[in-house]
Amino acid sequence: MRPGPFTRWPRAADAALAAVLFALAVSIREGPGDALRWRAAVDVPIWALLLVAVASAALYWRRRAPAAVLAVVLAAWALLLGSDFSVVGGQALFAVYALGRYGTADRWGHVGVDAALVVLVLDGITADEPWGGVAFGVVVFVAVWDVGRRLRTRAQRAAARVRELQEREQRIVADERARIARELHDVVAHRVSLMTVQAGAAKTVASSDPEAAARAMGAVEEAGRQALDELRHLLGVLRPSAGSADTEPQPGLADLPALVARMREAGLDVDLRIDGVTRGLPARVELSAYRIVQESLTNVVKHAGPGARTDVRLTTEGRDLVVEVRDDGSGATSLPGAGHGIVGMRERAQLLGGALDVGPRPDGGFAARARLPLDGGAS
Repeated sequence: MRPGPFTRWPRAADAALAAVLFALAVSIREGPGDALRWRAAVDVPIWALLLVAVASAALYWRRRAPAAVLAVVLAAWALLLGSDFSVVGGQALFAVYALGRYGTADRWGHVGVDAALVVLVLDGITADEPWGGVAFGVVVFVAVWDVGRRLRTRAQRAAARVRELQEREQRIVADERARIARELHDVVAHRVSLMTVQAGAAKTVASSDPEAAARAMGAVEEAGRQALDELRHLLGVLRPSAGSADTEPQPGLADLPALVARMREAGLDVDLRIDGVTRGLPARVELSAYRIVQESLTNVVKHAGPGARTDVRLTTEGRDLVVEVRDDGSGATSLPGAGHGIVGMRERAQLLGGALDVGPRPDGGFAARARLPLDGGAS
């Protein structure tokens, strides 16, 4: 539904409302038999004209200060009681509505409505109006205020829903960015570390063993190609398309031997053993275990050196999958992965309801031990 002028142009609409109510109050009077008659503006005393003008002009600020506007209108109306120019009931009606619609505290709303009803009853008494007409006026004033109050409550609830949706979208975006950053780190750090090691090895043996250098550079090329493929896959999340045909599954436990083989090609002495781990684990558990092993091996290459001996063990203890990666390297002097690596592994474990312990071993090297619930943290 297209919004009306009071919504599209609120300031102009309120100014027009004030002008129209002022013109009607000044130019229309009540004749015999409740008939309406036109009245010339020169027939209205200056003092009454000023009071009507003040009560009408106050409506321009009815959205910003509804309580103050109602007070001004009621004060002008009270000063006009008992005269032939007590004609600001319309202004009071709009002010009461504004108090319900734009007021911020229901306590002042009740006070304002009560004050308006008092002035309305006094106006009926001084004008010798029948009590039936006064009662009808009371019902109209209360109903108008209640309509305004209900519209305000509905608008507040709608605004709260919009804020809730925006906050939820922001949380989703933040979670997705963190996931993508974690995946990018896992992929890029692992592949680039392999490329760095292979390139260094090629440089070392380039003059004495050209064939070995060529094999190392071939491994660098292959690692770079795989890194680009995985980057394209991840960046596709940021550029979703309906025609995407990429259905390659996420890596799992079955892909660990290939990961270990690549690390061995990089010169790392890795021993992999999987004991008592059954097939058919939740995909999120297998992905997290794979990424934890991948990040741990990457840290070994970066911090302990390619010559370090590394043991990778996956076992089950009770209802947990235990992933342990230990190396005997001595090249690192602090915890590896001071950036996203350790944080990412810990987040993966905690998201499944597990835990991660990383630290130096008493006899040298480092160890990473993760406990992942076999059910993937399902309740």
